[in-house]
Amino acid sequence: MSSERLIYLPLGGAGEIGMNAYVYGYGKPDQERLIVVDLGVTFPDMDGTPGVDLILPDVTWLEERRDRIEAIFVTHAHEDHVGAVAHTYKSLGAPIYARAFTANIARRKMSEHGHPDDAVTVMGAWPEQRDFGPFKVGFLPISHSIPESGALVIDSPSGRVIHSGDFKLDKTPVVGEAFDPDLWAEVCKGGVKALVCDSTNVFSPVAGRSEITVGPEIEKLVNSAPGMVVATTFASNVARVKTLADAAERAGRSIVLLGRSMRRMIEASIETGVLKDFPAVVSTEDAKNIPRENLMLLVTGSQGERRAASAQLARGKYMGLSMKEGDMFLFSSKTIPGNERGVIRIINAFSEMGVDVVDDSSGLYHVSGHANRPDLEALHDIVKPQILVPMHGEHRHLREHVKIAKAKGMAGVLAVNGMMIDLSGNAPTVAEYIETGRTYLDGSVQIGALDGVVRDRIRMALNGHVVVTLIIDDEDEPLGDPWCELMGLPETGSSNSALVDVLEHDLGQFLGRADAKTLRDDDKLGEALRRVVRNSAQGEIGKKPEVTVVVSRLH
Repeated sequence: MSSERLIYLPLGGAGEIGMNAYVYGYGKPDQERLIVVDLGVTFPDMDGTPGVDLILPDVTWLEERRDRIEAIFVTHAHEDHVGAVAHTYKSLGAPIYARAFTANIARRKMSEHGHPDDAVTVMGAWPEQRDFGPFKVGFLPISHSIPESGALVIDSPSGRVIHSGDFKLDKTPVVGEAFDPDLWAEVCKGGVKALVCDSTNVFSPVAGRSEITVGPEIEKLVNSAPGMVVATTFASNVARVKTLADAAERAGRSIVLLGRSMRRMIEASIETGVLKDFPAVVSTEDAKNIPRENLMLLVTGSQGERRAASAQLARGKYMGLSMKEGDMFLFSSKTIPGNERGVIRIINAFSEMGVDVVDDSSGLYHVSGHANRPDLEALHDIVKPQILVPMHGEHRHLREHVKIAKAKGMAGVLAVNGMMIDLSGNAPTVAEYIETGRTYLDGSVQIGALDGVVRDRIRMALNGHVVVTLIIDDEDEPLGDPWCELMGLPETGSSNSALVDVLEHDLGQFLGRADAKTLRDDDKLGEALRRVVRNSAQGEIGKKPEVTVVVSRLH
């Protein structure tokens, strides 16, 4: 038996939706040559990650093996698959490969971070394959809610692996390539060792609908609207943006694109040739001179993002344009779990303006970009893998997908982030467990989840903050009383006195009793003053704030 093995290791995206990062390796244990599939991000929220800009996978394991990385492959240009490529380039240094549209988006990200454009190489669609160490890799077209999505065909000495990427089985996708079952059957006819497969919609029992079914319904809606129509969708869903624009054009409306990512995606689509006949658009300046009933705005912010165009319109005005009573706002999108509050805030703000809001509760104006259960099973039947490895899903999605696989006679393995799977034998086995986690982009700095920055920020947000300043003279005696600065705390407490006065009084009382040994030791003194503040605040306001003590000595 060969001492070399084929491994699969998810570092993000398995046990969660978002922040995808998958590693494949082949070789002797701990000497494998590696390829990376996708490096994505997920987005912060004020509850768990206040102030954080982006959340990236922790790639420490890869950094420690950077000399063994052959290449990084990006399956498609959604942020949860491509968003971390530029942030990790310096630490990984590996060449990046993608199809033309995805490469265009990746290069824009790289140049924003000062990385060279030529770090990203364009690969054509199947049958093109290239050699990367022990692997031979090619992009196999598959439909999704963004152009040029590609599954990966990964050939190794242990057999062929198909990494599905995100996908749906759409034969009429409006923009991009239709799913071609004959091509897929041809690629898989020699036998497939493992299918590593999207699991997002495994609980949806009905077959997914084609993108083309949305157009007529949107057209009817736009034609019936008396005032201005504003529609939002994922900017990356170029097919939907085109469907919306086509509906506007047929209704005789001028089209305005609002939001940087919306314009960037359309530009990239035209530059790379995936979009050839997008209707003409007008500028926001020209739009101000066009009657409202002849306008349709296509805007970013389908998930309630506070800085996106939708939220800004809901707050009053964006780029000189505003909404009025009788206008219509369409969410041609699904709200991702966790984003409901932001979306509802926008809906209510528009409602107060008298704007009619149409969401997707009817199912008419949006179709998912992910395969539902019948479509997943259809792909299983085409690929006929020996092993099924679910990915891109929460734990419950992965577990359900494994159950389906086993019911169909395939070996299934539930692999979450950090679980290294050996795919070499006839059945998958767990080779080892790797420490995985998250890295936060906080401003321009990357910080680890265990650095305590986010934890401290949450504690300050929950408890408030007090800064105590004390001056000690050259005889180790307090020079005057300590003073406090309060942040995020009420001004008065239960005694009806100013909270700052109560704290300063109690600190003064403590210092009057403190012995010489405590006054000479900054650490002891700081700890004691912190305790006094926390206890006094607890008595006054029922909260123990975070406390910073600054002791200045004159000698």
